[in-house]
Amino acid sequence: MKPYSEDLRTKIVQALHRGVNKREASRTFGVSLSSVKRYAKMDTNGQSLAPREPPGKSLTATRLLEADLEERPTATLHQRREYLRVIAGVEVSRFTVSRMINGRLRWSRKKH
Repeated sequence: MKPYSEDLRTKIVQALHRGVNKREASRTFGVSLSSVKRYAKMDTNGQSLAPREPPGKSLTATRLLEADLEERPTATLHQRREYLRVIAGVEVSRFTVSRMINGRLRWSRKKH
C-alpha cells in the first residue's frame, strides 16, 4: 500500500486548523482516524508531513553489498552485516543479508 501524499496530509492538517474535527476530516478525505491523529501530532511537533521511505528499500545498501561481494567473495554473512553497519549505517539481520545476496542480487557462492 502506498503512503498518502504530502499534499493530502497538508490538506488534512489545514482542515484541522480551520476547525474541522478529526472524525469529520477522516470521512471527508477518506483516510483513517488514526492517520488524521498521526498527521495532527506530526504537525504539532513540527515534524515534516512528507512520507518516509519504506524500510528495507535502501538501494545504497544493496549497491554497497554488491560491491562487497565482488571485492570479498569469501566474506561471511556476519562480516557483511558489520560492513553494512559501519559503511552505510544500516543494521540488518544475518537472514536479511542472506536474502539480499541470494534473492535481490541473485549471487551464489562459487564452490571450487
